Amino acid sequence: MDMNSFSTMMPTSPLSMINQIKFEDERDLKELFITVDKPESYVTTIETFITYSIMTKSSRGEFDSSEFAVRRRYQGFLWLKGKLEEAHPTLIIPPFPEKFIVKGMVEHFNDDFLETCRKALHKFLSRTADHPTLTFNKVFKIFLTKQGPGLLSRMGPTVRTVPQLKDILKNRLEEFMEMNNFIEIFSQKTNLIDKISWRIFKEEREYFDEMKEYGPIHILWLVSEEDLVDTLKDVDSCIDRCCKATEKWMFGLSEALLPVVHEYVLYSEMLVGVMKRRDQIQAELDSKVEALTYKKADSDLHFSKADIPAANKHEKMLINTNHRRNANQNHSEIFVSYQSE
Repeated sequence: MDMNSFSTMMPTSPLSMINQIKFEDERDLKELFITVDKPESYVTTIETFITYSIMTKSSRGEFDSSEFAVRRRYQGFLWLKGKLEEAHPTLIIPPFPEKFIVKGMVEHFNDDFLETCRKALHKFLSRTADHPTLTFNKVFKIFLTKQGPGLLSRMGPTVRTVPQLKDILKNRLEEFMEMNNFIEIFSQKTNLIDKISWRIFKEEREYFDEMKEYGPIHILWLVSEEDLVDTLKDVDSCIDRCCKATEKWMFGLSEALLPVVHEYVLYSEMLVGVMKRRDQIQAELDSKVEALTYKKADSDLHFSKADIPAANKHEKMLINTNHRRNANQNHSEIFVSYQSE
């Protein structure tokens, strides 16, 4: 691929928001290998929660060892995400899975839910480790390596509330206005596709359950209808094939489509958060520049007022000096005239 043609396909955006680009001939220099597995449920008198084992292998010199093993609960992962956003407000943090990621699941601690959540958390840490900036974050290193219950007890949510800056921000660049509009439209469309995909999956599930109910009925029907044996067998066989096809279709939806679409939803939410934090930084900068301008204007006004009394004082000193000179001259003339007499 021509490098010039490649560069023209890249969207124009601030450097801090461009993800890492890896070329095909670039060597894989991965230094962190992270595995999230072995979920365990804990039930206490206050709460019920799940912890996950995190195995980390590293070849970096700043790590004390080459292998680490810790256990973290979901709240700890959420704490890490908040700290990364706080340290890098204009970077796109990898999408984070919701607490109850599997929709329509009644039992939140069954095997399917634990496996789905484990995969999502594993993907979150792996993408963070592959990020050129986030991978060297000190908090990320602490999360992967530090042991002890005291660390987990301090891991509270660090979600910062971003104020509404729509009316405060006045000088947003046109580039960011276009980007905001694009993200808003993109978010609406991805959310709509996500809802439609889940609705299709739900209807397919209901259709599958109904066919599983009606299939055995035709087999029982054979006993009382000898003349319809072949017909009922064919109907039962057709329903069985439809069940298998529907099950295969649902598996494809749940494995290939639904997670990908929902990941786009999470990315769009992350982009909205990044743009809000960027607007907050710009609003703070505009506020400080405006305050500095007012302060400079007040200082200039103060100096201009201070110059007026100084000028008046100088004029008075000149007048007094002239008076003294005139008086001395008069005294000299009187003294000379007296001597001449």
